[in-house]
Amino acid sequence: MFDSLMQLFRDLAGASEDNQVFSDSDLRVATAALLVHLMSIDGVIDDKENEEIRKVLQQHYALSDEETSELIDFASQCDEESVDLFKFTSVLKRELDEEGRIKIIEMMWQLVFADGEIHEFEDNLVWRVSELLGVSRRDRIRMRQHVRSQLEMDDDG
Repeated sequence: MFDSLMQLFRDLAGASEDNQVFSDSDLRVATAALLVHLMSIDGVIDDKENEEIRKVLQQHYALSDEETSELIDFASQCDEESVDLFKFTSVLKRELDEEGRIKIIEMMWQLVFADGEIHEFEDNLVWRVSELLGVSRRDRIRMRQHVRSQLEMDDDG
């Protein structure tokens, strides 16, 4: 009943789900919203972070440039409207197995390292999301070290 009523309001507003590529309950939106939040948490969004979020989302979800832009725009809007991280982490925890949740943490570390600095707010956010996703401290640190070593190998090679 409630869903039917909500659909009626969306249709009247011209925002039918048929026209919308992404939805609030989409794990891609949840992932992107966490990454958008992470990218902006230190108060500075630079070109490297913008490039990295696009690269990470395109690779992980096999998106086109246009789909990636739409996803980031929609996720940014969802992040602005959200009062907490639980909205996003609950979707991911429900939809992903342990390996998938660890991959989200890896993606977050990739974004953290994109600008060459680890801000304490970024580090804290990765820790909080890990806790909400049920990712162990050991796996969170392992992903941090993995991403760092990948970057060092890329710099050497």
